[in-house]
Amino acid sequence: MTATVALLLALILFAAVATFRIGVSKPNREGNPDYDKRTGANTLRLTLFYAIAAVVAVAALIWYVAS
Repeated sequence: MTATVALLLALILFAAVATFRIGVSKPNREGNPDYDKRTGANTLRLTLFYAIAAVVAVAALIWYVAS
């Protein structure tokens, strides 16, 4: 079970880093200049997605442990 939790955390960390790198990449800024103008809204939305994913993951872990 510890390996499963570690794998899940690694996956979440990888997704967060990949999302950030894509967001600040030069092709993304050139392809969509409005992205830099809405960083607050974009960051809030992404943070909300990750928070929901974390809550679902913890709920799934609790369900798994309780079963």
